[in-house]
Amino acid sequence: MTHQFIQPDNWAKPIGYSNGISTRGRIVQVGGQVGWDENCEFHSDDFVDQVRQTLKNIVAVLEKADAKPEHIIQLTWYFTDRHAYKSRLKEVGAAYREIIGRHFPPMAAVQVVALMEDRAKIEIVALAVVPDEA
Repeated sequence: MTHQFIQPDNWAKPIGYSNGISTRGRIVQVGGQVGWDENCEFHSDDFVDQVRQTLKNIVAVLEKADAKPEHIIQLTWYFTDRHAYKSRLKEVGAAYREIIGRHFPPMAAVQVVALMEDRAKIEIVALAVVPDEA
């Protein structure tokens, strides 16, 4: 892997994300994914269930581009309920590790008033870079 994680000296180590990353390669941009399936149908209104499905959707788009979760260099999370996110962080983390693995790129998490899909509780945008072949 050619990703270099960036951690300024004397900074506290982040948990579940990175402060920065440097890499080279082919860019794969994954548009905002929500917690519905491939037929645009929601199977649950539960926050963690939607996080899990959203992450699965990101992985499916990456796979179509011959990319893997470990190629992700940026995630931006948009959710409608900050309390749902913070109060279930352990479950969110477990779902993340189950689907993405122990790869923690730079991330931002933002509470928004609403998402475009009425039932959506989470939307995640991903940026990946597939390393150049050696």
